[in-house]
Amino acid sequence: MKERHAKEKVIVYNEAKFYQIALFSLNNAATNLYLALMGYVSYYANSVVGFGVVLVSLLLTAMNIFDGLTDPIVGYFLDKTKGKFGKFRPFMLWGNVIMAGSTLLLFGTLSYVPKFLQVPYFILVYAAFVLGYTFQTVVGKSGQAILTNNPAKRPLSTYFDSVFIMAAYGGSILLVANYLVPKYGGYTNINLYYEYMTWVIIISGICTIGAIIGIWNKDNAQNYSAHAKQKIRVRDYLEIIKNNKPIRMLIIAACTDKFAATVYGHTTVGVMLYGILMQNYGIAGLIGVVTAIPTLFVVSAGIKVAQKMGQKKALELFTMLGIVFQSVMIVVLLQDNINTVSFNIHKFNLISFSFVVVYVLLNGCKSITNNMVVPMIADCSDYEEYRSGKFVPGLMGALFSFVDKVFAALGTAFVGLVMLVIGYNSCFPQIGDELTPVLKWTTIFLYCIVPILGWIASLASMHFYSLDMKTMKEIAGKLGDKKGEKKK
Repeated sequence: MKERHAKEKVIVYNEAKFYQIALFSLNNAATNLYLALMGYVSYYANSVVGFGVVLVSLLLTAMNIFDGLTDPIVGYFLDKTKGKFGKFRPFMLWGNVIMAGSTLLLFGTLSYVPKFLQVPYFILVYAAFVLGYTFQTVVGKSGQAILTNNPAKRPLSTYFDSVFIMAAYGGSILLVANYLVPKYGGYTNINLYYEYMTWVIIISGICTIGAIIGIWNKDNAQNYSAHAKQKIRVRDYLEIIKNNKPIRMLIIAACTDKFAATVYGHTTVGVMLYGILMQNYGIAGLIGVVTAIPTLFVVSAGIKVAQKMGQKKALELFTMLGIVFQSVMIVVLLQDNINTVSFNIHKFNLISFSFVVVYVLLNGCKSITNNMVVPMIADCSDYEEYRSGKFVPGLMGALFSFVDKVFAALGTAFVGLVMLVIGYNSCFPQIGDELTPVLKWTTIFLYCIVPILGWIASLASMHFYSLDMKTMKEIAGKLGDKKGEKKK
C-alpha cells in the first residue's frame, strides 16, 4: 500500500483563494443586472416609445445576433492583449463603462428623438451597449481558465454564480414587480425605467470593481509568460471547432438550454405566468426572496456532486432532475385554483405549498445547469492547451458565447413569433388581461414544455462530452509537467 502511494503523482494545481473565486463571480452579476434591465426594453420600446410588437421583436433579434458576432472579434483581441493591466481587467472596466453610457442614452433620450430617427437611433445606441456587454461577458466565459485549474475548486464558481445571478435577477424582479410597478402604475410610465436604470448602473459598477479585485493577482504578465511567444490567428477558430470535440458538445448542450432559458425567462412569459395565469404579479418579485435559501441548498448539493463526481456528471444528473420537476410544474400550473397561490400566511394553502416546493427544486436545477457550463468552458480551454499547446481562453469563451447569444436571439424571436400567432400584434400581454384557454396553454408551453425539450437535447450532446473528473486530473498533471519543463 505504501509503495502504491509513493508512486502516485502529486499534481500541483493553479490554486485560487476562496475570496478570489467569489469576487470574480461578481462579473457575471454585473452583466446579468444589465441583462435583466434589457429584458424590459421591449416594454419600454412598445409602451413608451410606440414601437410595434413585430418591430420590437425584429430589432431585438437582429441586435442579439449582432451581439453574438462581436464575441469572436473581442475574444481574438483579448487573447492578443499583453498590456500592463492584464488581459481581462481592461475589458471588464471598459465594458461596464460602455454599458452604463449606452443605457443612459437608450432609456433617457430615445423618447425625445424625432420619430423618423428613433429606429436608427435605437439601433446605434443598442449596438454600443452590445459591444460593452460583449467586452464583459467574454471575460466571464474565459477568466476561469486563469483563476484555477483544480477540478475540486472550479465548481465553486457555479455556486457563487448561482448566488449572485439569483440575487441580480431576483432583486431586479422584486424591485420592478413590488416597488416600481406599484409606484409608477405599470410599464407605460417612463419614470419607472429612469429609476430602474439608475439602480442597475450603480450596483453593476460596484460588482465590476469587486470582480476586478478578485482576478487582480491572477491577471498579470507573469502568469502568461509561458505563452508569450504564441501567435494567435483568425483561422485558429476553425481549427478549434474542428478538433476540439468537447467544446462542440458543450456548446450544443448549453445553447439548447440557453434557448429554453431565454424563452421561459422572457419578461412577457413572466407577465403571462404571474400577472395573468396566477393573477398576482407581485409573486414574481417575492418568489425569489421566499425561495432563495432553499434553492441554495439544492445548488450546494449540485456543487458537492460536481466536486466528487465531476462537472459532467453533475450537469447530466441535474438536467434529468430538471426534466422531472418541470413536468411536475405542468401539473401544478394546470390546477383550477392556481390563482389562489399566496405568500400571505393567512392565505397560504396546499397549492401555494406545492408551487413553492416544486419551484425551489426546479429553480435549483436551472441554476446548476445554466451556470455549470461556465467553469466547463475552462475545462475545454485546458484541453485545448493540452491538445494544441495554445492558451486561448478568449477564443474558447468567445466561441461559446457567440453561439450562446445566437440561440438567445432565436429564443427572443420565438417568443415574439408566438405572441404574433396568438393575436398580440400591436402590444404585448399586460398584467390583468383576461385568461383565455389560448393564453393558458401558451404560458404552459413557453414556461414548461420548451425547457423540457431543451434539456433533452442537452442530455443527448453530453453523452459525447469526454472531459470527466478523471480526464481533467490527467490533463492538469500533464500541463503542469509541460510548464515545469519550460521554466527549466
